[in-house]
Amino acid sequence: MKYDYVFKNATVIDGSGKSEFVSDIAVKDEWIIKISKNISEDAEKIIDCSGLILSPGFIDVHTHDDLIVIDKPEYIEKTSQGVTTIIVGNCGISAACATLKDEVPDPINLLGELSEFQFADLASYKQKINNVKPTVNVATLIGHTTLRNNCVTDLLKPATPDNIAHMKQVLACALDEGALGLSTGLSYGNAINSSTEEICELAELLAEHQGIYTTHMRTEYDGIIDAMHEAFHIGRHAKVPVQISHHKCAGAKNWGRTKETLALIEKYQAMQDINCDCYPYRAGSSNLDITQVTEDYDILVTWSTPFPEVAGKTLKEIAAMWSSDIFQVAEKIVPAGAIYFQMHEDDVRRVLQHPSSMVGSDGLPRDPNPHPRLWGTFPRSY
Repeated sequence: MKYDYVFKNATVIDGSGKSEFVSDIAVKDEWIIKISKNISEDAEKIIDCSGLILSPGFIDVHTHDDLIVIDKPEYIEKTSQGVTTIIVGNCGISAACATLKDEVPDPINLLGELSEFQFADLASYKQKINNVKPTVNVATLIGHTTLRNNCVTDLLKPATPDNIAHMKQVLACALDEGALGLSTGLSYGNAINSSTEEICELAELLAEHQGIYTTHMRTEYDGIIDAMHEAFHIGRHAKVPVQISHHKCAGAKNWGRTKETLALIEKYQAMQDINCDCYPYRAGSSNLDITQVTEDYDILVTWSTPFPEVAGKTLKEIAAMWSSDIFQVAEKIVPAGAIYFQMHEDDVRRVLQHPSSMVGSDGLPRDPNPHPRLWGTFPRSY
């Protein structure tokens, strides 16, 4: 047999947890046909992998790539890192099932422009992905904030029973069509007033479909323990796994508290399925939220609609230029994007090394000056 590819002398890490080993690997018609110390048969292409690692493709479990993967199906930002599968629809925002009117509300606007939101159900999103054929596999969660946008008249208020019934109808259809589960972004203004009961009712639909509940919790700052208890309660109520998104202890007062939060995860793992994801950087990124502006750490502006010239500068630098303070600057330059240096390196490493953690980039591909986690998460982790 003549193979399509033979990879010679590769250091193989197969993802099973077993020790690495050096081997040749033969591929034919996109299938691994043979794994052996010395494959002598001919191949269309022979690649010497001496000193290189050969492994299954990485899964980026936390992305906001819902729309960019349609616009840029080659998506070199991920494939260049060895990522072959992405999970979209995180932090309560999904392009799938989004029905927008005349604007894209925050934080759904992290995903793209109004004209790109064309997928009122998961079936239409899935069909578009299948037509575009991106270089990565795509699976999606359904965002709670997306459901609220469709079904709740005032996003700054709790959902009514009728609102919840409508959201459940949309979510149930998406789960039938293959959604992985439900995500929330409860720290954002358009979801923070949602009640725990609202989330519990939606999560009740997940178990039947072996779905998962993932959450950008209500806070990652001082009240993080209460936020974790809420997430665990929702998982127990719905009898489904809980995934804590981009787990961190944010704010200088909370540096070091990952010892406490990881211990809490371990305690409750005896009773329920709980895991988390993280990225290997001490800075996070999102839209600039004036309620999170602080002098405790640097905040770097990545874009600003009224003052595009301040991109690449910290709030402190802009304040010095304008003879102002960072709070007045923040109010003046929004809408804007920001990178928050809100974590301690020791906490980042502690979470990354924990057996409950998975790696997710949480990158923002629509940011004109994106956080390096978009391109660098997996090389930096491994």
